[in-house]
Amino acid sequence: MELRLLRYFVAVTEERHFGRAAARLHMTQPPLSRAIRQLETDLGVTLLRRSAAGVALTAAGETLYTEARTLLAEAEQARARVTAAAGTATLTVGVLADSADEVGGRLAAAFRRRHPEVPIRFREADFTDPTIGLRNGLVDVALTRSPFDDTGISVRALRSDQVGVVLRTDDPLAGRTVLRRADLAGHPWFQLPDGTDALWRDYWNGATPVGERPAGPVVRTVHECLQTVLWNGAVGIAPLTLAHALPDGLTVVPLADMPPSPLVVAWAAARENPVIRSFVQIAVTTYRSTRA
Repeated sequence: MELRLLRYFVAVTEERHFGRAAARLHMTQPPLSRAIRQLETDLGVTLLRRSAAGVALTAAGETLYTEARTLLAEAEQARARVTAAAGTATLTVGVLADSADEVGGRLAAAFRRRHPEVPIRFREADFTDPTIGLRNGLVDVALTRSPFDDTGISVRALRSDQVGVVLRTDDPLAGRTVLRRADLAGHPWFQLPDGTDALWRDYWNGATPVGERPAGPVVRTVHECLQTVLWNGAVGIAPLTLAHALPDGLTVVPLADMPPSPLVVAWAAARENPVIRSFVQIAVTTYRSTRA
């Protein structure tokens, strides 16, 4: 199996839609569809059930998705080790889906001015690892959100964002100007996968939730979270900065009794080097000037 085909398959699986996956991969839909059919032919199994609404995984597809994520992660680790052995000054930056916001453009420009010779690679995370691979060397530095287990990881705060609850627009609570967690009793909340960082999972599940809440579907990505709310009527917490990116049919209402979500830059303390220190300094300066 080619790693390229596995990357394509993972994108389609996580987006649940060929068109969205093609946009994420910066390609058109026809070659992506042909690549997935080639993968199915190579394996001799059907991986996806296709419909007008999108795609769903078969049992074989569920198995391949788990295996593909592991293989791709191992390939990234191998690349990182080879690059380090060669002494190549490449910086790999991990980002969460909402952390590369409008300030990211100014951060990129400032870093390029300071370090025009340093190639940059990016790795986007799902919800399972808020460090985006810092501990196993998949990334050198991460733009992410806390709280998470920061053992062995250095963290600098960039800004703090108020959070709200994402609801369908036809939910009776959607017209409120502000909500509290107790108002959401009886609403199913999306869940994060087993093995997710405990501090991170507890925060995004409502942080010391009031009473018992029904458990909603397990999600791994921002898109899966939003689709879970849209299709199942579940609720989820998101930074208010994500409001502009919500699809039709969803809204976000501020939560008055939730602590804010800190946007941070993080790096593995044991692997700190001058380029990482420079990136951190530029990030802190860029976000501080934006606040000012």
